[in-house]
Amino acid sequence: MSNHLDGSVSRYLLQHADNPVDWYPWGDEALARARTEDKPIFLSIGYAACHWCHVMAHESFEDPDTATTMNAHYVCIKVDREERPDLDSVYMAAVVALTGQGGWPLSVFLTPDLQPFYGGTYFPPEPRQGMPGFPQLLHTLADAWRNRRADITRAGAQVVAQLVSQSTSGTAEGTFDVGTLTTAVHDLVEHYDWDSGGWGMAPKFPQPMAIEFLLRRHLAGDTTALAPAVHALRAMVRGGMWDVIGGGFARYSTDNSWHVPHFEKMLYDNAQLARAYLHAWQVTSEASFRHVAEETLTFVTREMTTPQGAFLSSLDADSEGAEGRYYVWSLEEIRATLGKDADLFTEAYGVTAGGTWEGTNVLQRSVDNATLAAHHSIVQGDVDALLDNCRTRLLKVRGKRVRPAADDTVLTAWNGLMLASFAEAARALGDQRYLDVAIRNADFLLTALRPDGQLRRTWREGTTGPKAYLDDYASLILGLLELYQTDFNNRWFVAVRLLAEEMLARFTDPAGGFFDTPDRAEQLLIRPKDLQDNAVPSGNALAAEALLTLAALTGHTEWRKLAEKSLDLVTDLVTRYPTGFGRWLCAGDFDLAKEMQVAIVGDPADKRTMELVGEVRMAWRPNLVVAASPTPLPPGVPDLLADRPIVDGQPTAYVCEGFACHQLVTRPEDLREQLR
Repeated sequence: MSNHLDGSVSRYLLQHADNPVDWYPWGDEALARARTEDKPIFLSIGYAACHWCHVMAHESFEDPDTATTMNAHYVCIKVDREERPDLDSVYMAAVVALTGQGGWPLSVFLTPDLQPFYGGTYFPPEPRQGMPGFPQLLHTLADAWRNRRADITRAGAQVVAQLVSQSTSGTAEGTFDVGTLTTAVHDLVEHYDWDSGGWGMAPKFPQPMAIEFLLRRHLAGDTTALAPAVHALRAMVRGGMWDVIGGGFARYSTDNSWHVPHFEKMLYDNAQLARAYLHAWQVTSEASFRHVAEETLTFVTREMTTPQGAFLSSLDADSEGAEGRYYVWSLEEIRATLGKDADLFTEAYGVTAGGTWEGTNVLQRSVDNATLAAHHSIVQGDVDALLDNCRTRLLKVRGKRVRPAADDTVLTAWNGLMLASFAEAARALGDQRYLDVAIRNADFLLTALRPDGQLRRTWREGTTGPKAYLDDYASLILGLLELYQTDFNNRWFVAVRLLAEEMLARFTDPAGGFFDTPDRAEQLLIRPKDLQDNAVPSGNALAAEALLTLAALTGHTEWRKLAEKSLDLVTDLVTRYPTGFGRWLCAGDFDLAKEMQVAIVGDPADKRTMELVGEVRMAWRPNLVVAASPTPLPPGVPDLLADRPIVDGQPTAYVCEGFACHQLVTRPEDLREQLR
């Protein structure tokens, strides 16, 4: 028998629609019932690809006895953190305040007036490793609600007071300047793990935003910044967290050496890592970085793109009831598939009869090409081609396995991140296929996710979810800006202007920065304003970057001032915790750099126009913006193009710094010299 989730848009909520727990979605019906019946609320927040969410569901939420207890004593509410990041932000902060740590599944007990009084993450079905058993916890808290109500009310009030204090307290004083960037680089270099790569200890997460920042600072002349960025990228791509057979990255590594991943694949990780590897290739010319970027985008196109051109949210870690089963191999399978090439492949990737993880093999490159060539009496230059052939054959065999479930919810914010990656790859690599993917995605987002002119956060099977949040607006704006600078279709820039005005009207905090939720949104305990970058960039960091880019293209100084006011909010934080503020650091680097704008006027079909555009794209210039258009200029083009005539009937380029322009040029070699 279904509960109250069966009409949900969210894939995650639908996964729980047949639980014996009488789940409600967050909404008036559930909240009114809690008040009417004077019952506490059990709030469970997770997402479709969350492995431990599945474990707790199987152990507890599918258990009839546990469900009976939950239904008798609580109003039970399920929330998809991807659909409602505002609820996740508020109650994650509450659990961190209560326990010192958070994660998913997020399990929070609330009073009927929504004050959190107890919380945690995963709870086992019986006491284990210092954690109470979930049934035991349910009974204990139900008894406290009946007999020690004052204690619960007091605990809830204390948590709310702490949340309100945190949300209204000012950040440390300071001005975001070049010294801020230098201090952050020093900290990232000093705390880098030169043994295994990356930052921190297991579980070890990729840090694409920090890597992007280091690449930027290398281009700015910091001689210490490149080495850790390159080392981290090489470490991650040996395999394990990187899927050497099918491409794409898993969520994180469970060990320090990037070998055994948590196997779920998230759209946002692959969007950011594809871009980091692309930029690293542009900076270093290291071919393996380009290969990883291309393979990641190929994976997304093959396995995470809908027929309509939207990008799926995630692929599950589990298949056939086991984590990672889709991705791991036995020695026998590899020998049966590869035949005479099996010895080369198994040596290259450390495959053993006993396995490298739970009796199976997680592939990770362990022997270099020179050693393989010597051991197998082959030419070293042929090794890569042979291994590529092996991977292709293994991918075909793997394709016959039961695939991990996909969360086919389309999230505007995450699609914006991936849109930017495809758009930038299209122009950096000159690949029309990537541009086609980007255009279809942008068209989908501006139509299906914007019914009646209202941007929405989610879409699934033709139905849209709640109104968009700050990160949806900012991420989509940045994705469209990258696409505009790739194909110069003015439709994208016109849409960006409109979205930016809406974002400013709905999210601006007069005290600086932006709220995560729009004006007139549902009233929660606090109006969240999350500044920290997590696995996805902070909406505030994205908004600051979007406004800086728009200011560079339009000359609107007010937008720049708003962005700089936001940067000042995090000055102290970015130097103390740079891995938690990587996108902010990138935005700050852009703001403080010697800003360069290029305006190109000329027929885009003219070979001479494209030669000028090609000069701009010869290198990664992260602090350069470009606008191009035929004449006469269509309405709504970037202000950078205004009053830039074609000279002598030839396509013409104007290189500007802060809207003060150098001598116009018509020859590619002259443009190349000015760009230097």
